[in-house]
Amino acid sequence: MATPSRALLLLLAFAVAAHERCAAQGLGGGGGATSILIKGGTVVNADREEEADVYIKDGIIDAVGPNIKVVPGGKVRVINATGKYVMPGGIDPHTHFAFEFMGTVTIDDFYSGQAAALAGGTTMHIDFVIPVNGSLAAGLESYKKKAANAVMDYGFHVAITSWNDQVAREMEVMVKKNGINSFKFFMAYKGSLMLTDDILLQGLKKCKSLGALAMVHAENGDAVAEGQQRMIDFGITGPEGHALSRPPYLEGEATSRAIRLAKFINTPLYIVHVMSIDAMEEIAKAKREGQRVIGEPVVSGLVLNESWLWDPDFTVASKYVMSPPIREAGHGKALQAALSSGILQLVGTDHCAFNSTQKALGCNDFRKIPNGVNGVEERMHIIWDSMVETGKISVTDYVKVTSTEGAKIFNIYPQKGAILEGSDADIIILNPKGRFAISASTDHSRSNTNVYEGWKGKGLVEVTISRGRVVWEDGKLNITPGTGRYVKLPPFGYVFDGIEKSDAAYKASLRAPVQRGKVCG
Repeated sequence: MATPSRALLLLLAFAVAAHERCAAQGLGGGGGATSILIKGGTVVNADREEEADVYIKDGIIDAVGPNIKVVPGGKVRVINATGKYVMPGGIDPHTHFAFEFMGTVTIDDFYSGQAAALAGGTTMHIDFVIPVNGSLAAGLESYKKKAANAVMDYGFHVAITSWNDQVAREMEVMVKKNGINSFKFFMAYKGSLMLTDDILLQGLKKCKSLGALAMVHAENGDAVAEGQQRMIDFGITGPEGHALSRPPYLEGEATSRAIRLAKFINTPLYIVHVMSIDAMEEIAKAKREGQRVIGEPVVSGLVLNESWLWDPDFTVASKYVMSPPIREAGHGKALQAALSSGILQLVGTDHCAFNSTQKALGCNDFRKIPNGVNGVEERMHIIWDSMVETGKISVTDYVKVTSTEGAKIFNIYPQKGAILEGSDADIIILNPKGRFAISASTDHSRSNTNVYEGWKGKGLVEVTISRGRVVWEDGKLNITPGTGRYVKLPPFGYVFDGIEKSDAAYKASLRAPVQRGKVCG
């Protein structure tokens, strides 16, 4: 008899727990808390959509089904979702809040960044812990303090910025005690965050042994540094020099190199912010060959182009500076097609926002412009408008790329990323006929600029529910600092299934060592 999969066991556990909570003839509020019944909507998961009601109690989805009745007298709030979609809240796998970078700190901390996320329909994000003086433990403690004002669920990746025995030992502690299941390695930012290939190899080996996912920022940092100096020598000091100094083929080269090194170690690899056709094609090739590579595009790379970097107004041009750069027209459409076909798997934002004053640090030298754009509030709306409304992806695929796939990759499905009995009540209600308009003046980021300024479209998140609490409704937030919850991410997610078998097959294929009758010499 086959052994049940990890996902099936989790689903069974959630289903049993939910069944035990449901009353046989009806549902009612519990513990004096207000429960929520969402009626009349179309419930959408990554694998199906159905007309169903959703009942929420104590922060958990208690029941999903048609015509759910409630026990009279219970404290149940009913929300009418007729004509609307009821979906899992978004999961943004790539954010930077309260990030100390390039001589400043991102304008959004955990409070403002998460407020923006909730207003845009994202109910969980995963941020990046940066070590303090090389210490992962000190970095994690620093980020725990930064997240003290959190208002929604969050997890952490940890960046590796140096290598020694202490870092290797701390990685074990991060995984086994602190709920970290991913580590990021920078192949760019020479002189600060960049690591050499020998360190990357050591990191890949350690990640594999711990069941942690290795992530890479893939650009050739040495060539980028050379390109930056070349632009300065040409007298190009403005924001356009940023894109010109780090062309797409440098992203493609680093992506190819990282993929091959991961293949050599035989460990899964996650490529963050895939911005170019060059990088995407390397991922596609690796997947065709059966390698476990995850490609993460970000909203800016999917829908923007680099032309803004040539704007004569420095304030306008500089707000689009991020790394890898936003590419010329054509790359975004190709990335959208790759997302539609499954070559790329989930959408992040790389929300790393700086205001115009901070961007002006590089007014005479593009190398000093803090790298980063916004997106955590805009992601869910823009992906719906640019990809669902245009027929590029289905409604179920929308749920997959904005929520479910992230939950599965980071091993918290079906706790997150699903409208199922027993799952966390992280839910959005999206009105496909509703319209939205994006502006820095109305959004919730603290930045005074927005790279999606003026975007208008269809598909409006009207209600956001975070762990059973209505936190966004009627265009207003209802949040309290400090109510956010840290979610531990377990190791050995589905991307590791069967790795030991392929290791054994590789060893068996070597036909070595050869038994020789005569000793050399």
